[in-house]
Amino acid sequence: MTSASTLSVHYTEYGIPIRNLWHMLLYAWNEAPIKSHWSFQDVEDAPTLDALLASILAKLIQQRMRIGLGRSYVDQHQSIQGIRGRINFPQSLHQRSFERQEAVCEFQKYSANSPKNQIVRSILARLVQLGNFGPDYNKAERLRHSLRQLTRALDGIDIIELKLDLIRRQQLDHNDRDYRLMLAICELILQRQMPTEEAGRHILPAIDYETLVLFDIYERFVANFYRLRLQDHTVKVQSRLSWHAIVDNPYLPSMQPDLIIEDKRSGQTIVLDTKFTPKSLIENEWGKQVYDSSHLYQLYAYLSSQKHISGEHQKASGILLYPAVNHKLSERIELKDHIIRIECVDLAEPWQEIENNLLQLVTHPDSVQ
Repeated sequence: MTSASTLSVHYTEYGIPIRNLWHMLLYAWNEAPIKSHWSFQDVEDAPTLDALLASILAKLIQQRMRIGLGRSYVDQHQSIQGIRGRINFPQSLHQRSFERQEAVCEFQKYSANSPKNQIVRSILARLVQLGNFGPDYNKAERLRHSLRQLTRALDGIDIIELKLDLIRRQQLDHNDRDYRLMLAICELILQRQMPTEEAGRHILPAIDYETLVLFDIYERFVANFYRLRLQDHTVKVQSRLSWHAIVDNPYLPSMQPDLIIEDKRSGQTIVLDTKFTPKSLIENEWGKQVYDSSHLYQLYAYLSSQKHISGEHQKASGILLYPAVNHKLSERIELKDHIIRIECVDLAEPWQEIENNLLQLVTHPDSVQ
């Protein structure tokens, strides 16, 4: 049996191991920790992110097909014999339905041809056409063929025009955890394959749009990781801060740090902002970009505007947390009232080390190297 240590590691174009990006995605989607018999093998075998997402999505929908596709009430508009729901008289007259003893009716039908299944089938069809499944042609074609077969097996489910807001509007019940994961995968695939405004079938350059997608994943991953793992802390995500101005001023900018982390026992408070700089991932070169003045000023404003509230707020510290690949950074700036730390999380490290380092940043800050 092949051990995990001997398996080849596949990377994204930024040098992040696919396996690490998958863990980040699970946290970003509120699906961590997740245990399943297929996730590890598929993650290790996937040569690209598209291949990983496609294989996971295919297995999820196959599992759902074995127990039955999720159904919901779907609006129907058709000419039928008899009366059902509301009669559309103008359309019935226009189509001369009454002459055939029919009527154009508008009603709801409990059907598997629901938007959530339409989204999944449409994404599968899209992957067949546009998916990047790696440099191994035969392996890529096998995956493409299986996706094509699965798309055909979903006959009766409409293929629709895909839009992000349609995916985000889906209302799912407590029995639809697998659909939550499927729709999250569909949203990410669609985000990564957003078309340009130019004519033809182009995909936005990776350095432009992939950066925005990866920033969103990174930000949500860090927030949900700390929210789930820091049981002895209160973690506030995107909590709005007040300027505490003597006179209200509508022109003051909003203050909304990514995270406010408070130790339940000591009251120690940390204001943490995730900052994503593509240069750190592409060139492994921080330079002056790490000390971006706007990042430092913003974090200092968060800290200093709240220090009059309590003694804990007066001693609060701040962290600017950057992603990196094969690079270490840990800097400490001691000011009169606060300590600001500039840290990075190396996304190329083994996943357990990434988790341990993130926890250590908050729980044992003085021991961070």
